[in-house]
Parts: sequence; C-alpha cells; structure tokens
Amino acid sequence: MDSETVISIQYLEIKAASLLLYQGVFRSEVGKSFLKLIQLIYESSGGGAGGRMGLNCLQAYGCWFKRLAEEEMSWQDYLLDRILKDENPFTYQVQRKPFEEIPPPLIAAVKHDLEGLQCFYDCSGDRLRQWVESASGIPIPPLLWNSSSTEPEAIDQLPLGSRKRAIAALKSPKKWPDTLQELVAYYQTQGTGQFTEYQAFTWQSGKLKTIPHPDPVRLTQLVGYEFQRETLKKNTEFLLAGKPALNVLLYGSRGTGKSSLVKGLLNEYSQQGLRLIEIPKSQLEHLPEIVDELRPALQKFIIFVDDLSFEEDDDSFKALKVILEGTLTARPRNVVVYATSNRRHLVREFFDERPRPSQADEVHAWDTLQEKLSFSDRFGLTLTFEPANQEKYLAIVHHLAAEAGLNLSPTDLEFQALQWATRHNGRSGRTARQFVDFIQSEQGMG
Repeated sequence: MDSETVISIQYLEIKAASLLLYQGVFRSEVGKSFLKLIQLIYESSGGGAGGRMGLNCLQAYGCWFKRLAEEEMSWQDYLLDRILKDENPFTYQVQRKPFEEIPPPLIAAVKHDLEGLQCFYDCSGDRLRQWVESASGIPIPPLLWNSSSTEPEAIDQLPLGSRKRAIAALKSPKKWPDTLQELVAYYQTQGTGQFTEYQAFTWQSGKLKTIPHPDPVRLTQLVGYEFQRETLKKNTEFLLAGKPALNVLLYGSRGTGKSSLVKGLLNEYSQQGLRLIEIPKSQLEHLPEIVDELRPALQKFIIFVDDLSFEEDDDSFKALKVILEGTLTARPRNVVVYATSNRRHLVREFFDERPRPSQADEVHAWDTLQEKLSFSDRFGLTLTFEPANQEKYLAIVHHLAAEAGLNLSPTDLEFQALQWATRHNGRSGRTARQFVDFIQSEQGMG
C-alpha cells in the first residue's frame, strides 16, 4: 500500500475522531463497521499485504457490505441520510430559534464537522474496495456494493426546506460548509431524530418505542363509513395545517373499521408530518409526560387509544381527563387524541350505583354519576359506527374483492360472503376482510 493511501486513511481516522457535533452519524451499525474497516486497513499498512491482518480486513469489508445491503442504500446516500436525521445541539437549537440567535461557536463547529464529513462522502465504495484489495493482497478484488449515487437535481427547482433540496445541495460541487443554508431550512421544517426517521410509536417501559413496520392499511380500503372517514380526514388536516383540531372518539360496533381508519390516516398523511403514537390503556397515566415530550417537536401527533373503557377509580381515567380538558399548562397545538371504543359511556356503570333517596353515602351522588356518563362528551367530536346491515356488508365485500382481484362471479361472491358471515363473526368490515383474505389465499393455492 503506497504512502499516499496510508496518509488518506489516517486523515479519515483523524476526521472521525475530531467530530464535534455529528458523532451520531457513526454510531449506527453501518458507521461503526466503516470506522472498523478503515482502522484495520490502516493497521495492515504497516505489516504488508496478506496474512491474518489481510483476512481481518476482508471480514470487516464483508460486515460493512452486509450492513449497507440491509439498508439498501449506497454509502454516500446512507451518509447523507444520517446527517439529515442527526440529533445534536445545533439541530436542536435551529428548530427552536432563529438562525441569527445561534451562538457563533456552534455554527463554527457545524462547518468544521461538515468539512470532515465531506471527506467520508468522497471516500466512495470503489475506493474503499481498492484499499481492501491492496491490504488483503487477494488476486480478485472484493465485490462492490452499489456505490453509485443518483445525479444531483437542480437545487433552484426544489422547494426550500425539502429533503430533496438538502440532499441536492450536499451532492452539488459545493463545499459542504457552504450548504449550511439548505441544511438549516431542512432542520427547521422537517425536524430531526426519531420523529423524522419513524412514523409510528408505542409507549413501553417509560419511553417511546419505534414501530418500524406499521400497519399498511390505506383509507381507500375502508368503505361503508364514508361520512366518518371524511370527517376524520378533515379534522386531521386541521391538525396538519396548525389549526385547532378536536380530540375524537370513534364509537361503535366491533369490526366496523374504527382502528383501521385511524391507522389509515398515518399512511395517508405521514409525508406531511403526521405521526401516530399508540398508547395502551394501562399506560394512560403517563399521558402528561408523553405530551410534554411531543410538545417541542415539529411533527403533528395522533395519540391513539384503542378499545377504551374504564373501571371505577381508574387512574387512567384521571390522566386522560387532564389531557382532554387541559390544565394551567397550554394544550399543545401539535397533539390530538383519537380513541376507539365499543361503549358510548366509557366509564362502566352498574345499576346499584344509581343513587336512591335512602342512600346517604354521598350527598351529591347524581353529580358523581353524571361525571362518569359525560366523560365521552369531553371529546370534541364523536363519530358513530353503526353495525353493518347486509347491503353495507356486501358493498364492503365487493370493494375488497375488486382490490384483491378475486376470480368469482358477483353472485357466487355474495353467496359465499353471506355464508361466511353466518358461520363466523357476523356482518362487519372485519368479517368481510377475513373472508376476502381467505378466498384470495384459497385461489392462490389452486
């Protein structure tokens, strides 16, 4: 390995070690495997090609190759992706205050890091492969992972603050410190961190946990309840536009598509900044801290509570009531609660709870009862999902069958669908989906 190559590799190691803010770029598995690889290449330069060190380089290259293959991205595109998603003091502050108020040392640190990161971008997969070939001494160079990055688009034709514009600026011939304006615009409009990288979350063990593969259901798959769908879409669009949006209770029979409708909103509006956070009823007591965590984010959030109901003296009841009614702290404009329930009155009530004149346990017992029964009224909007009659059930079946491309005549389809409903869970959207899935699988096996 020639001295110029050794100096280049050593320079990369120094640049990685001297990052001031963007260390997170290399904390991913791809980043770690890259740093490990160049370290082994550099170490092998002192002992000549081949031998145990050469084999170690090959193994490290294979690990890096595999990590990139798992991401299905080139090294350059992966690096750009991590820069746009990185959470650090600069990306945090620039989302919350004007750029002019950012401390000059912080801006200087960003430019320093961008200059260093551009060196890693220029280290293409092909160059890295050549270094490995030289370090390992093998006669056949290792296979190259797709390192070709798409051609940059014309920056002026892209909207300021968009991901494409930020990437186009970094791919342009400019020095990366000179692309700071495009990066700032992106951070200010799109945000960073997990809310940029993922669309769906759940609350577990006291923290938000990402859902890498959310339910792919789409709104176009949901028929029979068009009024409810359009009303919920309009309210969600208010949220995305920064207008006052209502908390919503979706109440009705099981299997009518209430949960699917909420999940479908994510697939409809995720590109506009919508995020979905599913909270189990057992975790509702953590709602205030969840909302506080979401308050400063740029994205808009639906807190989704499925199958909601409460027992007597349930702490979850009190936590949700605080979020719906508000406290002295202002309600965040970027968060709404969408809850589904099979019960119109969310708090269970028993006949023996109804006050009688002879009872003297509580002076204002009727007030307590009304507090329970009126809890659902605290949702600004209630959408009712009636049970599907035969006509609606068959309409849903026909729609889903057309989407699935089932090879059945309309008469046979309806006859089998009605038989399925009789033998299984009755007429509902869920039953229709199960029937169509079964027939689709059955025809696929034929």
